[in-house]
Amino acid sequence: MSNIPADLRYTKEHEYIRSTDDTSIVAIGITDFAQGELGDIVYVELPKVGATYGAHDVFGTVEAVKAVSELFMPVAGEVVETNGRLDGEPALINTDPYGDGWMIKVRVAAGGDAGLLSAIEYKSVVGE
Repeated sequence: MSNIPADLRYTKEHEYIRSTDDTSIVAIGITDFAQGELGDIVYVELPKVGATYGAHDVFGTVEAVKAVSELFMPVAGEVVETNGRLDGEPALINTDPYGDGWMIKVRVAAGGDAGLLSAIEYKSVVGE
């Protein structure tokens, strides 16, 4: 059974967003379910700070031993920080997807976070 924290919001593509101390900025990563399905993650390609995306745009890729998967932006906004630790430690996504394994922080555009799922709704997506 996957870890699906109740205080996060989710996408059907298995990304999550977590609020930060700055209410206009969210941290984004992939869910525990997603990292489990991918297996051992060996490489992550993330965007540069300043890049802007619409909701559902591809913002990077994650490479595991058995697959390469695209990462989809759960919200519209501008990348304000990337997790540099993932360059040398991509396995943080496997060991701590909701903590040290976060990928990017985004300043959310006005109205840019519509259509996200609650933990209960996401559990039904993954069949839990």
